[in-house]
Amino acid sequence: MEHILLLTLVHLYLSILGATLGIIIGLPLGILLVRYRRLAEIMMAVTEIIQTIPGLALLALVMMVTGLGNTTLVITLFLYSLMPVVRNTYVGISGIDPGLVEAGLGMGMTRVQLLRQVQLPIAMPVILAGIRVAMITSIGIATMGVFIGADGLGDLLYRGIQTTNLRLLLSGAIPAALLAVITDFIMMYLEHLLTPKGLRISADQ
Repeated sequence: MEHILLLTLVHLYLSILGATLGIIIGLPLGILLVRYRRLAEIMMAVTEIIQTIPGLALLALVMMVTGLGNTTLVITLFLYSLMPVVRNTYVGISGIDPGLVEAGLGMGMTRVQLLRQVQLPIAMPVILAGIRVAMITSIGIATMGVFIGADGLGDLLYRGIQTTNLRLLLSGAIPAALLAVITDFIMMYLEHLLTPKGLRISADQ
């Protein structure tokens, strides 16, 4: 039981680490792309290509550079997390009514003030939806880390399949599924909590 708990915590840590790196890079990148639309088309194409590469294939490609272990898994999770965060940040901000932006500038707001006080609050539901996808995707992809020598619940899943041991298989599958479900609920709650009240009322009507 202690071993399963330890693997679950390690799995969660690696998943969060990879997704967090994707958020740290993807959020400012998405904001930057709003101002440079031509660059946005290129970056969107690149992130979409990465997203279409199967998990094991991307792990293998990264492994050729960084070798076996947790580092390779974290880098792969980071790459998978970039797409939803960058795309949703870009779509959320660029989809704001231009009239609101012009009104803010007309009131004397700087670009930074406009971003912080107008654009990010309005785009927050869309941005958080992207972060939610990144987090859940990371938890799922992390189970494949066993194939490149990374730690986590994938070890129990792999050994359970290899030995046709249902108990061992479930001891890896159930915690992984619970992590995904719990993370989804937490992100849904944060999405509701961080969405401006006016937007919540508008969405409910």
